[in-house]
Amino acid sequence: MPSQREKPWRVATVTAVKIASTRVKLFTLELPSGGNFKAGQHYDVRLTAPDGYQAQRSYSLASSPGDTNLIEIAIELIDNGEVSSYFHDSVEPGQRIEIRGPIGGHFTWKPSHTKSSIFIAGGSGIAPIISMLRHRYAVKNNSPAVLLFSVRTEDDILYREELESMSDNDPSLQVITTITRGASKDWIGNTRRIDRNMIDSALVNTGVTPESAYVCGGSGFVESMANTLLDIGLDFKQIHIERFGP
Repeated sequence: MPSQREKPWRVATVTAVKIASTRVKLFTLELPSGGNFKAGQHYDVRLTAPDGYQAQRSYSLASSPGDTNLIEIAIELIDNGEVSSYFHDSVEPGQRIEIRGPIGGHFTWKPSHTKSSIFIAGGSGIAPIISMLRHRYAVKNNSPAVLLFSVRTEDDILYREELESMSDNDPSLQVITTITRGASKDWIGNTRRIDRNMIDSALVNTGVTPESAYVCGGSGFVESMANTLLDIGLDFKQIHIERFGP
């Protein structure tokens, strides 16, 4: 059986581009055929220049699994990033993009999941987690869950209105956002990095005793959060991580 990385490259069509923040755009792609995937998986994207030079990156799916051939990816503009710069500067609806996937199996959430969970996201690491939460909401899974979402500024709170709506309409889901830089005077939430005390407080206040954890963000963020979760008593097998960057 071929590995996931040996899946064939296909051509998808960009159907929508949305500005989500100063540095993040959301791209909706129409696949040539069915878009079956699991919440938490990702797609590879490949760009080919006229001279044959190729650049490739992986992007988590933000959309919820379903009977559709439309998928959504969130792309953060990275300084000197070949692929992200091209998407932000040049990609428009109607453009065709090479993709391969879906890929990934460890960092996934299924509707049959009934254990209480903690989700921790840093910045654009919210992408695969919003896919999980969207799927969870769509199938009316009411297992206790809490999301801790760390961002630099209020502008970086991706999917803010949707997360607030989910939390307001689903008593089993609690969303806690913290801003690490430049919070406005009107911000009433946390204003520091996620740490052991914040996690402990969130679990006590929400009454969630996590049996599984999903963490996504930059490498340093993910490593720190995974170690903290181990410190509070979760087993290594209960912690699912997805990281990006150096």
